[in-house]
Amino acid sequence: MNKPLSTFERKMKSPKFKKAFEEGYKKLLFSELMISIMEGDDVSIRNLAKEAKISKSVIQNLRSGKQNDIKVSNLIKIAHAFGYEVILQKGNQRLMLEETTTKNSKKHLSVVEAASAA
Repeated sequence: MNKPLSTFERKMKSPKFKKAFEEGYKKLLFSELMISIMEGDDVSIRNLAKEAKISKSVIQNLRSGKQNDIKVSNLIKIAHAFGYEVILQKGNQRLMLEETTTKNSKKHLSVVEAASAA
């Protein structure tokens, strides 16, 4: 005899519901990660904004999940403020993303070879 589906399992059969759920879950994951790191490092929104050179409202919106995407440059700034690097990895190749400033004060993304993971 088959076990009846739960309400959640029935809802997940709907492609529209499943897509909305998965998108909401991704948003939750980033905001939860950010909250966890901020609490673990005892960093306030104001201090993170100052350290990362990003507005307090951007930090708050990311933290609350109100902002559902993030500029790569802001991700790099936030990661660096917490002592992290942003790494792209494919197989054994590792590339590190950095925001650099040119001589005429223009900012752009750079990609540099990163050390292999141990």
